[in-house]
Amino acid sequence: MKKEMQGNLMLLLTALIWGSAFVAQSAGMEYVGPFTYNMSRSFIGFLVLIPVVLFFRKSSLKEHPLSKEEQRALNKGSVKGGIFCGLALGIASCVQQVGVSMTTAGKAGFITALYIIIVPILGIFLRKRIPKIIWLCVVIALVGFWLLCIKEGFSISAGDLFCLLCALCFSVHIMVIDHFTAQPTDSIMISCVQFLVAGIFSAVLTLIFETPTWSAIWDARLTILYAGVLSSGVAYTLQIVAQRYTNPTVATLLMSLESVFAALFGGLVLHEVLTGKELLGCVLVFAAVILAQIPLPTGKKTAES
Repeated sequence: MKKEMQGNLMLLLTALIWGSAFVAQSAGMEYVGPFTYNMSRSFIGFLVLIPVVLFFRKSSLKEHPLSKEEQRALNKGSVKGGIFCGLALGIASCVQQVGVSMTTAGKAGFITALYIIIVPILGIFLRKRIPKIIWLCVVIALVGFWLLCIKEGFSISAGDLFCLLCALCFSVHIMVIDHFTAQPTDSIMISCVQFLVAGIFSAVLTLIFETPTWSAIWDARLTILYAGVLSSGVAYTLQIVAQRYTNPTVATLLMSLESVFAALFGGLVLHEVLTGKELLGCVLVFAAVILAQIPLPTGKKTAES
C-alpha cells in the first residue's frame, strides 16, 4: 500500500508538470511546427536521461548485484519496452499536435481526456477486473471534463477525429507501460529509449512535412527545454516508474488532472479567467480522483486480479 501511495503521488506530480507544460508548448508553436517541436523535446528528454540511467543502474547493482546474464536480460527487456513505448508515444504526440491545429483547444482537451474511459475498456479485453467504484469515478471525471473543456456546441470535425485517435494512442501507451513494468525491467531505461524512438519517429515526419531552421528552434529554446527536461525527461519517467505500483485505470484518472492543472496555470500565467462552469468541472475531476483513492474492501490492485 505504501508503494501504491508513492506511485499515486508521482502520478499527481506528473499531471502537475504536464499541466504547466501546456503554457510552454503553446508558446513554442509560435516558432516551430508540431513535428519539429516533438522531435526537439524528445531528443532532449533522451539526452537528459542517459546519465540518470547510468547513475541509478550503478546504485542498483551495488544494492542488488546481478550476473552478466541477468543484466543482459534486464537490458533486453527494457530496450524492447522502450521501443514499443516510444512508438506509441511518438504516434500519440504527433497525432495530438495535428488534431490541436485543426480544432479548438477545449474540444481537443476533452476528446484527448477520453483515454480515461478507453483504458478500462481495453482492460476488459485483457481480462482485468474494473471495480464499480472506478467506473463511477470515470463517469464523474468525464462530466467534469465536459464542463471544463467544452465552451461551444459540439460537432465532429477532422481535427476531432485526430484527437480521438490520439486518445486511443495514449491509452495504448499506458497499457504498454503497464505490460512492461510488470516484468523485470529498468523503468528509467525504458523511458530513455522511448524518447530516442519518439524523437526518431518525429524527425522522419519533420523531414517529410516541415522545413525547420536552427534559428526557429533557437527562438523556441526555452519552451523546448522546459518541455524536454521537465515534461518529457522528468514527468514521463515518473509515469513509467509510478505505473509499476498503480493500476492503469486509477493512473489515467490521476494523469488526467493535467487538464485541470493546465486550466489553473492558464489563469495564473496567461491570466485566463475560469467561469463558474469550468470551476465546477475542476471540482468534479478532483472529486473523481479522490474517490478513486478510497481503499477497496479487498485491498487488491485491479492489475493483479
